[in-house]
Amino acid sequence: MKRFERLEQIRRLDPHKDSLEIYRLSSAYEFPWDFTRALELALYRTYAVPSIGRLLAETAELADRTQKRYDDTSLLLDAVVEHGFDSVQGRTAVRRINQMHRSYDISNDDMRYVLCTFVVMPRRWIDAYAWRRLSHHEVVASAVHYRTLGRHMGIKDIPETYEEFEACLDAYEEAHFCWDEDARRVSDATLALMASWYPRPLAPLLRTLTLALLDEPLLRAFRYTPPGDLTRAFVRRAVRMRGRAVRLLPPRRAPHHARQNWEIKSYPDGYLLKDLGTRPVPGVRGCPVRHVDGSAAQ
Repeated sequence: MKRFERLEQIRRLDPHKDSLEIYRLSSAYEFPWDFTRALELALYRTYAVPSIGRLLAETAELADRTQKRYDDTSLLLDAVVEHGFDSVQGRTAVRRINQMHRSYDISNDDMRYVLCTFVVMPRRWIDAYAWRRLSHHEVVASAVHYRTLGRHMGIKDIPETYEEFEACLDAYEEAHFCWDEDARRVSDATLALMASWYPRPLAPLLRTLTLALLDEPLLRAFRYTPPGDLTRAFVRRAVRMRGRAVRLLPPRRAPHHARQNWEIKSYPDGYLLKDLGTRPVPGVRGCPVRHVDGSAAQ
């Protein structure tokens, strides 16, 4: 297979009717490492919205059980990509996602914003650092895929196009990104998790390297001291050089899904999708007690 043969295959598909297939080809064959990094960043940046960061801190899912939350989120989202919305696995994954989210008072605006990060951040990351930029077909297919996921999750007023997803994300961040002590605690726990995947003496260096990849609004919201200009330029250039090196490699012949990522560590003996995620208890750690009519107790 030639290096750009799969891209040619993608361009022969319909980005609306074949959105899942295109998204699967992009994420599991063309850019598995880049999609993993970009979706990590997508979820991470949502903490800078205080209503999201505070809830995650209150539930302690990302502060105290960071690895499991990381694993469960990755596995549930990617099960839909690997198996499809209409598969048993896909339906189970969406059901678990909905069961968890509906246990908390999460606004539709916050839910829609998180969905926007899944669409926008991979495009921005890949265009900046990967071995090639995303094609128009891939950008459209990503927007269609996450519109479908959003509908399955009951999110209202979902953007129609990539451009609308991007405008929604930028406007929401401009309006809501700000300092919050609890959100910073969740951010610190996530940075510590990423450093824990490598030898311990490297932790301070890895934290600096990660901060060098963050944009100014995120650094300001979490009140992190930005790495120096030379450090940031070096790190970003190194990631771009990795992309150029990948371009010289033969194309991937087998898919790589999230369950194959070495960063997934919580289930050495395997897992069942129906068992993943949290089991919120009303009245405990951010899960509201609800009245008979479904409203939350004050």
